[in-house]
Amino acid sequence: MLLLDVVEHAAKRFAEVGIDSAIVDAELLAGHVLGLTRGQVQAEIIRGGFLTEEQSETLNHLYARRIAREPLQHITGVAYFRDLELKVGRGVFIPRPETEFVAQLAIDALRASLSNDPAPIAVDLGAGSGAIALAMATEVLPAQIFAVEKSDEAMPFTAANFETYAHTGAKLIQGDLVDAFSDLDGKVVVVASNPPYIPLEMIPRDPEVRLFDPELALYGGQDGMSVMHLVSATAKRLLIDGGELVVEHADSQSDQVCQLLLADGWRDVRAHQDLTGRDRAVTAKK
Repeated sequence: MLLLDVVEHAAKRFAEVGIDSAIVDAELLAGHVLGLTRGQVQAEIIRGGFLTEEQSETLNHLYARRIAREPLQHITGVAYFRDLELKVGRGVFIPRPETEFVAQLAIDALRASLSNDPAPIAVDLGAGSGAIALAMATEVLPAQIFAVEKSDEAMPFTAANFETYAHTGAKLIQGDLVDAFSDLDGKVVVVASNPPYIPLEMIPRDPEVRLFDPELALYGGQDGMSVMHLVSATAKRLLIDGGELVVEHADSQSDQVCQLLLADGWRDVRAHQDLTGRDRAVTAKK
C-alpha cells in the first residue's frame, strides 16, 4: 500500500476522534514502524514509497491504539524532554512540554550557585520519568542530583532512564518525599518538584490524561494542594539558607501556591509564566 494513503487515512481518523496533532502523530507512528524520522517519512511519501503487507498491518494496529486515545508516547515507548530521550509507558507520568520551562528555572538557579559551590546539590521530589532531575544532571554537569519517586509502577521507567544517563552520577531512590534524603538536610541548593496538583473532583478532559496517566501523579487531594504542602516542608528541611524551591502547578493555582509558600515562611516568592503566557511555576527562597 502507498505510505501516503495509509498516513492520510490515519490522520483523518485521528482528527475525527479529536486528536489535535493528527498528521504529526500519523507520521511519527509511521516513522516508528519504518525506523525513520518524521522528516524521512515525509520524504518517503513524496517519493511515492510503499509499505509491505507486514508493515501496513503493524502500523494499522498502532493507529488503532492511538484512535482509542492511548498516548503516542506509550505506543512508541519514548518521550522527548529538552535534550533527553526518556523511556515511558503505562504507570509513569508523561513529561509535558510546559515542564521544560519549569526545569529551566531549576537549571538557572543551579547554574547561578556554581560561583559559590563547584558541586552544588539539587533534589527532585517526585521524579516521575526523571525528566526534571535528568535535565538538571545533563545540563549542569558539576552538580550532584538526587531524586525520589514513590510509585512501584513508575520506578521501572525511572530507573531505566537514570541508567541511560548514569554518566551524570544522578542518584535515584524509591520512597516517600516526606522523609527522603535526611542526610542532605541543610545542604541542598535547589529543590524542584512537579507534584500532583489536580483536585480530586476535577476530572481531566483529555482521554490521554484521564485514562492513561497514573492517578498518583495527577491528584493532589481535595483542593489539589496536599502534596504541595509536603513539598514545601521537605524543601525547607533540605535547603541551605538562601536555597531555592521551584514548583510546577496548574495555570489556575498560582495565587494559591504563592499564599501557601508565604504562610510557610518562604521569602522572595515569585510567580512565573511559561512560554504560552500561562501561570506555570512558583519559585521561593528559604
